[in-house]
Order: sequence, then structure tokens, then C-alpha cells
Amino acid sequence: MHALSLPTWWIHVASVLEWMLAMAAVMRWGERRAEPQWRWLALAMLPALVSAMAACTWHLFDNPIELQGLVVFQAGTTLLGNVALAAAAWTLLPERIQS
Repeated sequence: MHALSLPTWWIHVASVLEWMLAMAAVMRWGERRAEPQWRWLALAMLPALVSAMAACTWHLFDNPIELQGLVVFQAGTTLLGNVALAAAAWTLLPERIQS
């Protein structure tokens, strides 16, 4: 755990927790509005959460070369998350235009 300072760790952990809370909030928003497509947005947030956890794991073990594959995995889940979020947001677009 020497790779990051304590304040930086705090930001990393807080960001992961905040993202989880945001996923729950998006789900609840969709339920309150009776718009199930919001669930897709919350689900699309999952790869970004996995990516963040991969990055935290990489740092937790002091960025060893043996875990270099974790960095590639993290990059892949970031890409997947960005595409998923764009697709989920696209499904919400017609609802916003019609309202």
C-alpha cells in the first residue's frame, strides 16, 4: 500500500463508494418514474465500477509487474463501461425529447 498516500487512498475508496451509491440512486430514480430504461443505465455503470476496483487492487499490491494484466483488464472494462453508458444514455434520449 505504499504506492499511494493515505489521502489518495481515501479519494479512491470514496469514489468507488460514491459510484455504487450513484448506481443505486439511478435505479431508484427509474423506479419512482416507472421508467425501466433507467435500470439499463445503472447496469451500464457496472463495468466502470469493476474498472475502479481493478485499479484499486493494482495499487493495493504496490503496482507489481506480475499484475500487469490487471491494468489491461482495467482498460478493457473502462472501454466497455464507456460504450455501455453511451448506449444506455441513447435509450434515454427519446424519452427526453418526447417529454
